[in-house]
Amino acid sequence: MDKFTQYQTFCSVIETGSFVNAAAELGMSKAAVSRYVSELENHLRVRLLQRTTRRMSLTEEGELFYARCRSLLSEIDEAENEVSSRSQEVSGQLRVNVPVSFGIRYLARLWHGFHELYPGVRLDITLSDRVVDLVDDGYDLAIRIARLSSSSLVSRQLSSTRMVLCAAPGYLEKYGRPQQPLDLTRHKTISYSYWAEGNEWRFDGPEGPVSVTIKPWMSSNNGETCIAMALNDQGILLQPSFLVNEEIVKGSLVELLPQYRSLRLGIYAVYPSRKHVPSKTRVLVDFLLENLKDLP
Repeated sequence: MDKFTQYQTFCSVIETGSFVNAAAELGMSKAAVSRYVSELENHLRVRLLQRTTRRMSLTEEGELFYARCRSLLSEIDEAENEVSSRSQEVSGQLRVNVPVSFGIRYLARLWHGFHELYPGVRLDITLSDRVVDLVDDGYDLAIRIARLSSSSLVSRQLSSTRMVLCAAPGYLEKYGRPQQPLDLTRHKTISYSYWAEGNEWRFDGPEGPVSVTIKPWMSSNNGETCIAMALNDQGILLQPSFLVNEEIVKGSLVELLPQYRSLRLGIYAVYPSRKHVPSKTRVLVDFLLENLKDLP
């Protein structure tokens, strides 16, 4: 039994969304793809996929196995790339898309260090909070701060950040401090317009998960702008810790409802394919992983 091919086929079915697409990606027939997945389920004695004529979904066991399987295959790919790239010169243009605030605060100071290590690589850094299409827009790599769902893209987690609810002391003196998430509906709020959850702010509190829909007086697609308004006593905001940590330490912003924890987001390096990853991409991912591991 070729376990590696079974694992690879199973992951391809999930990532491409169908047996037909997986067959095209792997260069095999649909019948072969179906056979490999069925053999894997028979070997494990569990159903990994629920499939009908119209849709396909992972079972609970399938979700667990996919996560482990993907991690295993990624490690194998990384090992192969590391060995095969040792004899290759690291050079060429590397187009990278990064979020604006994170790119300025944390990545801008790292690029010179990367250049000293790999002078043959020409960096083309684009700052944008819009989620770009790596293939259509021609990027080799993107940094994304999110909760990533399954996709055809390859991701490697570099670090993480926690969403923090906070406001300036001046605002709290004037309007009071919320005692529970529901109180936020009666406060002035400032929202980040690219926030995946929209105007729904979710928390995990002493009694379990709770969510509240806010009505912001202002929204912006830039976190720094949201923070500037909060610093001027203009409302409560929910922003990642890497942006507000310094202001909280200084006391110019105050964390609110610490007993209600908001979402934790991963900071990922995302690239189009795990097959034949260019050396320039691989060394940048390794470089960022090393330099972002102590992110506050």
